Amino acid sequence: MAVGIVIVSHSQRLAEGVAELAAEMTHGAVKIIPAGGADDGGLGESFARVRQALDAAASPEGVLILVDLGGAALISAMAIEDLPEERRAHVRLSGAPLVEGAVIAAVESSIGSDLERVAAAASEAMAMDKGVAK
Repeated sequence: MAVGIVIVSHSQRLAEGVAELAAEMTHGAVKIIPAGGADDGGLGESFARVRQALDAAASPEGVLILVDLGGAALISAMAIEDLPEERRAHVRLSGAPLVEGAVIAAVESSIGSDLERVAAAASEAMAMDKGVAK
């Protein structure tokens, strides 16, 4: 099994697009679940969508969450806290750049890396991102 990935964005289309791109890089070997937009389908975040995505992405190897903005991180942290304690220990919230982090995390997950390595790989995308835009 691979580490599952949840993409949390204020935009449903953005979350779906990032999930689609990351899934393409792994040929579907990793569960990548988008959780974007508010409950009414507009811009915003949804606790229920994030919580459902965590369930859908659940894996014995754990789940990594990537977010676009601060509100998405807050909702994600709340959703993690809502999980049973034994599952909570196997979920990480990443501060990595959304697109680059998701792609790198998905590839790392697809080669069988554990949750800590997948999270670290996503975080390393920040260093690559800083080197490009000067």
